[in-house]
Amino acid sequence: MHILIYGAGALGQAIGCMLAADGHRVGLVLRPRFVDVLKTNGLEVTGIYGVYRVNGDRLELLTSLKGRTGGGYDMILLTTKTYDTDRAIADIAALSQCYCPVVSLQNGCGNLEKLEERLGRERSLAGRVITGFEIEQPGRVRITVSADAIHIGGCVRGVIPTAAKRLAEALDHAGLPSIAVEDVFQSLYAKLLYNCALNPLGAILGVHYGALGESGETRMIMDQVIRETFAVIAAMGGNTPWPDAAAYRGVFYGTLVPATFNHRASMLQDLDNHKPTEVEAMVGYVAAQGKKYGVPTPASDFLAALVRFKQQQGLAGA
Repeated sequence: MHILIYGAGALGQAIGCMLAADGHRVGLVLRPRFVDVLKTNGLEVTGIYGVYRVNGDRLELLTSLKGRTGGGYDMILLTTKTYDTDRAIADIAALSQCYCPVVSLQNGCGNLEKLEERLGRERSLAGRVITGFEIEQPGRVRITVSADAIHIGGCVRGVIPTAAKRLAEALDHAGLPSIAVEDVFQSLYAKLLYNCALNPLGAILGVHYGALGESGETRMIMDQVIRETFAVIAAMGGNTPWPDAAAYRGVFYGTLVPATFNHRASMLQDLDNHKPTEVEAMVGYVAAQGKKYGVPTPASDFLAALVRFKQQQGLAGA
């Protein structure tokens, strides 16, 4: 396949390297600071799934889509931060000869709905990624942890689009465990539970996920966030693989947190680097939907406010 990855940070570069190493044609839209390094030294992925490497001439390195028509791409993967979603979709929609599927592999919820609104149901897909990626240095990405395979699906519950099957098979064959699913919304809501419980609290306290699971005080806060998120998902008409918050907590503390014990939250990494965070797609999203549907979300409101404060302080000092 000929695949374009828009917003290629740690996740996008890792996927691009693995797909290119498996024989696919890959284009990366990424920050200018990466271009010369990747051209000269290539791109390498290390970590829990092994070592993959491609030379720079195997990759199409772009800093924007300006002047391009988009013809010839079989699929576009959207891996930007959620606060860049609207701009990314506008850029993709402006490609005059591009009609291929677009797959959001982003954090949080609401991205698939934005794709569907702008590009139509047939072209819009999403993937749930619950795996940790870190750029160790320009040109080298490490896959640190994974709680589950990537789930890929479309806008219609109960239907697996052909494009979802094709991408899942390609990623899986390239070395990144992936499956196509009938209800990707369920998978995204499951990730929302995980992210809301761990990401903002880890960012505020500056600790890895394992430390949060070992403390009774932080467990109490995470339990409340999980209850609120479950209530909001139910009010929205969604569902998860678990019947209630208590059932999820058993999996969360028994399997998910241990599997990602040493992972540092992406939100923490953003704060450390004086960058905007994705708080509005996580606890901010839960708080906003709670307000919309009349569901109290005091813990989510509080965590979102604290992250916003730290974000503002970091951006002011950048």
